[in-house]
Amino acid sequence: MTELQVGLVGCLLLCVLLVSSMPVAFAMAIVGFAGFALVVTPGAALSLITIDLYDTFSNYSLTVIPLFVLMGQVSFHAGISRNLFQAAYHWLGPLPGGLAMATVGACTAFGAICGSGPATAATMASVALPEMRRYRYQPEFGCGTVAAGGSLAMLIPPSIVFIVYAILTEQSIGKLFISGIVPGLMIAVLFCLTIYWMCRRDPELGPAGPPTSWADKWRSLGGVSDTVLLFALVMGGMFLGVFTPTEAAAIGAAGSLAIAGYRGRLTWKMLHQSLLETVRTSCMVMVIVAGAIIFGHFLGVSGLPAALARWLAGLPLPAACIMGLMVLFYLVAGCFVDALALVFLTVPIFYPVVLELGYHPIWFGVMIVVVTQMGVITPPVGVNVYVVSGIARDVPLQGVFKGALPFLWALVVAVSLMILFPGMVLFLPGLLD
Repeated sequence: MTELQVGLVGCLLLCVLLVSSMPVAFAMAIVGFAGFALVVTPGAALSLITIDLYDTFSNYSLTVIPLFVLMGQVSFHAGISRNLFQAAYHWLGPLPGGLAMATVGACTAFGAICGSGPATAATMASVALPEMRRYRYQPEFGCGTVAAGGSLAMLIPPSIVFIVYAILTEQSIGKLFISGIVPGLMIAVLFCLTIYWMCRRDPELGPAGPPTSWADKWRSLGGVSDTVLLFALVMGGMFLGVFTPTEAAAIGAAGSLAIAGYRGRLTWKMLHQSLLETVRTSCMVMVIVAGAIIFGHFLGVSGLPAALARWLAGLPLPAACIMGLMVLFYLVAGCFVDALALVFLTVPIFYPVVLELGYHPIWFGVMIVVVTQMGVITPPVGVNVYVVSGIARDVPLQGVFKGALPFLWALVVAVSLMILFPGMVLFLPGLLD
């Protein structure tokens, strides 16, 4: 069996292990270790797994993950998310579907201090769904809105997926963060337009709320000040070159603790919950990173990524068509594989192809996040849908999927606009050059 054939068999075996519900990190590590042993030697594979595990857990660059996760957890337990929702509701609530639009707006703002799609979906489900029930929103529509809105945290900086992509491709974390702002805001607007269109067609989906005075509208903006301060501190510091992404993560975590203390919400119980969730999430991500690096080294020695890159680059098709095929692949694969795992599995394979086709690596990073964003709301492995369904236990799982699927078209429109107008992604990162 040739090295290339070993690589193909390894990918098929990985798929089998994933379908059998083996944890992603262990599946990638086992296949990577066994494949490397076959292609090189068992002794080299033992050395590889030892070095990769040590390098991953001692990598200074990866400290941004637990620090940004801590910032999001402290912000959540300090009640910042509820203030965001109230402010958005005062401005958008009186519109048809206004409560759903307010949820999208609050998800966008909370994503700026969280970075995790499922965490944002869980937070907004606990805050927004009771209000939607009170104003007689159709339950499936409300749950679908929360699941789709939560996915925005994957794109709005600081995003964990961006951090992982930057580590895998050795790109600038700061530039990737900045590049997600315009597409993230665009998708939030597309989501709101989708809600408005649906509620105009069927007003029973999301009845308009009572009007609020201008005094109440302006007063509600005071609840946004904490988020704006944290976002400006973290992103502004990186944009101006005051500190590195790792330092920005530390500043953000310290800032969230300071705000919680200033608001009188920093208790031992809250701190314990925040630290516990931070450790749990960070360990999950770090173990997946280690497994992905082992699997990536196996793919490298098998020659599969290089062979696929040569084959795709040699197709008698325009570069845009080949990119379209990749987007279609991510859309289908995202229905079955978790977004973070999909990035780990595919970036080592497709990244050389993208460079060969002449696309910008920062643009491709944003594109990957948007197309994997589709996967968190599509069956059967739509993680955000499962999170919302676990909180809204009276709504069937298939009903939440039904409510979230209309937002898939908004993401398709966003991908099309990004392919046609790549400047919307690259404009802000270009200012850092």
